[in-house]
Amino acid sequence: MQNKIAIVVTSVSEPNQVLKAIASGATEHGYEFIVVGDTKSPGQFSLAGCTYYDVAAQLKTGLVFAAECPTRHYSRKNIGYLLAIRDGADVIIETDDDNMPRTSFFLPRARQCAAHSLSNGQWVNVYRYFCDSLIWPRGLPLNAVHGPLPALDAELLTNVDCPIQQGLADGNPDVDAIYRLLLPLPQSFRRESAVALGKNSWCPFNSQNTTWWVDAFPLLYLPSFCSFRMTDIWRSFVAQRIAWEAGWHILFHEATVWQERNEHDLMNDFIEEISGYTHNARIAETLTSLPLKQGREHISDNMRTCYQALVDIAVVAPEELGLLDAWLTDLENIGWSERNCRPGVS
Repeated sequence: MQNKIAIVVTSVSEPNQVLKAIASGATEHGYEFIVVGDTKSPGQFSLAGCTYYDVAAQLKTGLVFAAECPTRHYSRKNIGYLLAIRDGADVIIETDDDNMPRTSFFLPRARQCAAHSLSNGQWVNVYRYFCDSLIWPRGLPLNAVHGPLPALDAELLTNVDCPIQQGLADGNPDVDAIYRLLLPLPQSFRRESAVALGKNSWCPFNSQNTTWWVDAFPLLYLPSFCSFRMTDIWRSFVAQRIAWEAGWHILFHEATVWQERNEHDLMNDFIEEISGYTHNARIAETLTSLPLKQGREHISDNMRTCYQALVDIAVVAPEELGLLDAWLTDLENIGWSERNCRPGVS
């Protein structure tokens, strides 16, 4: 059975070359393309090949989350995920409006993958498997940057179930502000075999080139009451922890986009990332210690447990729990919980 694929982006810009390229590729391959705006978005947004939702259109969807989510926040991307799920997506590909897709970005993606599988690796700087330069992903604790890299058998590939897959980005990859202030860019990655992290192996992943299969859709949730620079990183930690209980791996694969980064104030990015520099290791320790329930049928309950724990250690504000409930309510209302999720379907 062929998957129905949706691409989701949030943007406050006029249609740029990246959005036009995504729209063209989506049209060619029969993918739905959803762009979610915000209050800073242009008054008129018109791009063939995409469905655009400004804030007014988002509120008209009837989604509980759309009415409660803060504006001027990246987490409004959650509304795009919900709309794609409501429209029947089996696979959601998320990216940003400064990631130029390569041809490979639109090629079919397989959930069951032959990859280097790694469990019990603790903190793993996955970028080092794809690049010899000193480089690390945004969200990796700084004291893990030079940590020992678990050896991989070059000849041994394992078939693993990976309903969450992180693609890398060449050019201006996702690194933290400290890297950008001190070390050279651009950087590119080798086309190596994919790496799949299993239980007790941590590496942050982002929302810039990431594929999600239907079983894992609840884990798309981006928190709102935290730093803008940490919302997708802390989401990734929750997703990884819950994935262990479902028997899933998180896949990291070669770059299928080239990032030409939108303008940023690097010192402001640094300030926004301080909560990550100081808390990411603690978050992983806290999540690891939680007595979660085994099985994908407990994802929603496990999410509540994880976010309650993040509130308890004061890295996420208590208001997050109400938004999470709105997200889970919308998922139920649009029929996700009644979906015939098909484990292992590519």
